[in-house]
This record gives sequence, C-alpha cells and structure tokens, in this order.
Amino acid sequence: MATVYDFEVESEKGEKYSLSKYKGDVLLIVNTATKCGLAPQFEGLEELYKEYQSQGLTVLGFPSDQFKQEVADGEEAASICRTTYGVSFPMHAVRKVNGDDALPLFKYLTTEVPGVGQKRIKWNFTKFLIDQEGHIVKRYAPTTSPSKIAPDIEKLLASAEA
Repeated sequence: MATVYDFEVESEKGEKYSLSKYKGDVLLIVNTATKCGLAPQFEGLEELYKEYQSQGLTVLGFPSDQFKQEVADGEEAASICRTTYGVSFPMHAVRKVNGDDALPLFKYLTTEVPGVGQKRIKWNFTKFLIDQEGHIVKRYAPTTSPSKIAPDIEKLLASAEA
C-alpha cells in the first residue's frame, strides 16, 4: 500500500527530496497561495507548527498557481510567507495540484481521500492530515481554520506516546 513516503517533492529552492525523511512525524500537507483571500491561514498553520513541532508535527506548504493566486516561483512564494506571515515550516516549489500535470503527491492525496463527490483540489488551502506511518487520516476543506485541526493532531501525537 502506498504512503506519502513514496513521493519525491521539490523544496522552494528546487532541491528534490523524498518525503520519507518525515517518517514518524505527523504531517499536515497544505496547498497554498500567497495572493488568496485565505492566505491569513498561514498564521494559523504557523501557530500549529510552533505548538506541536517538538512533539512530532511537520507542516508542509505546497504553493500552487492552479487558481491564479500565486507568484510563479517557489522561493518568492516562500519569501512572502516568511516576511508577511512569519512562516518557518518547509515550503516547496510552485506546482499544479490538479490535472495531468499535477504534482504526483497531490494525485495520490486526491485519489486516496477524495473530497465529497470530487477527486480534485477545490481551492487553495485544502489540507491533508497524515499519520506517523504516512497514511492519510483526514482531508479538510479550504475554509477549515487550522485551529480546528488541532484536536485531530493532538490525537495522533498522543497515539504515538501510548
């Protein structure tokens, strides 16, 4: 059975790496866009990251211009996130999240846990919670506040301690 650890991604600086480097962590994977009206969620995502990072949470931002609300370059997107919203979690190269040219990770995420009646990313800030074994636990709507995800993160982190 496939897991997110089977995928290679590209950092904001263009360096390729395997998501297997996060084995054992709880992951929150988010497709982002700096020019989106939901961009203030970066602050909430950063709060989650700061609060739970030491317990094993990693937030991963994947910028996409699929909805015409992102700059063209991963480094520029990450810079905006860091200076405007204080983001310190890992950001990645700008890639598509839907269609034939979608990042393979997002093809997997949308196939394994489709939204209600849809197998595509509906909008920026769709979020996927991944357990410590690399399996998708839950998909969250773009409008779901990061703070509403905290109880699910806490359950996964607590299960690792048990």
